[in-house]
Amino acid sequence: MEDKELNVVDHLDELRKRIIISAVAFVAFFIAGFYYVEDIYHWFVRDLDVKLIVLGPSDIVWVYFTLASLIAIAGTIPILAIQIWLFVKPALKPIERRISLSYIPALFILFILGMAFGYFVIFPNVMKFLVNLGGDMLVTNFTAEKYFRFILNMTLPFGVLFELPPVVMFLTSLGILNPYVLTKIRKYAYFILIIIAVIITPPDPVSDFLVSIPLLLLYEISVNLSKFVYKKRMKKLADDETEIAAE
Repeated sequence: MEDKELNVVDHLDELRKRIIISAVAFVAFFIAGFYYVEDIYHWFVRDLDVKLIVLGPSDIVWVYFTLASLIAIAGTIPILAIQIWLFVKPALKPIERRISLSYIPALFILFILGMAFGYFVIFPNVMKFLVNLGGDMLVTNFTAEKYFRFILNMTLPFGVLFELPPVVMFLTSLGILNPYVLTKIRKYAYFILIIIAVIITPPDPVSDFLVSIPLLLLYEISVNLSKFVYKKRMKKLADDETEIAAE
């Protein structure tokens, strides 16, 4: 009983260590982002024909914290992934350690690709549609808070959802998931992804459609990647069984 309690305490200490390292990395990237926030701001508004306005001093602080947090999240993801891997490493077999470690670069790359897809593909199309919708009826002015909140809604969810393929592949390689389960729950997954698309986009059908289609395609890509990993895993297990039988 005492050994079990000590084991739990050791695991909690290890978890606390990993959380602290991730938190320190987040703070470090946040400070760096805060320092360069003016350059980041000018990059985001480089194509705007109008100058953003603020409705109060607190909006200025909100912009600083939002942009710094965005940099901090992007920079912390690979470090967080490594810390998670180090925490679960003792429970993994050698082959599972190698497989899971190979997914860490993919997590960071796909997060950046997801945000880039949201910013360079989804954001300008939705933005153009909504601005043109007003036509000559309205004078278009943007507050800094609403503009950057809109950018976050169009980019950050894609950064997170683009992590779906490597996560599915990793879970499939461990035997936790398989393509048959993903196929079985497809209609429920579609429903959830469409709900996510409706939540993160402005209340118009075109925006919902533009965001929903990539999310559904992303799920289908994940299913196919799961099939690929599952076949390799089954073949490896069959080969291992053959070797054991031959011995």
